[in-house]
Amino acid sequence: MARHHFHLQASWPGLRNDVGTISCEQLKTKVSIPKEMAGPGIGTNPDEMLLGAAATCYIITLAAMMERSHLEKEDLTMNSEAIVDVTNGVFTYQQIIHRPLIILKESATAHEIELARKLAHKAESSCMISRAVQGNVDISLEETIQVGR
Repeated sequence: MARHHFHLQASWPGLRNDVGTISCEQLKTKVSIPKEMAGPGIGTNPDEMLLGAAATCYIITLAAMMERSHLEKEDLTMNSEAIVDVTNGVFTYQQIIHRPLIILKESATAHEIELARKLAHKAESSCMISRAVQGNVDISLEETIQVGR
């Protein structure tokens, strides 16, 4: 069994509405509470970072599955949305919605279109981040499969 270790350094020198920093090997940024939650909105925040982790894991997983299936694409883009509920001052990360747009080559067959749809759904359940939050955050998919540009 191989294990991978990822390390993050965090600094928060002030109070609730101040700004901190985080740094990893490839990520260095300021962090604060978002404006929507009465914070300064400087840099990123935990809500964006969880959404970013889920979205990048999903799109990389989908691209890898398409490659292994020899399903050629012209492009793969995605918009993702997170919904955070605030009830009685309690913040709950409720839902992530991924909206991938898979553009297949002009000559794509009906079988390839269906395969793209199947892989789009399989990637969501195969993604490591999706599995990590399963049971706590609802992750849904609204895929669009397009043939040619």
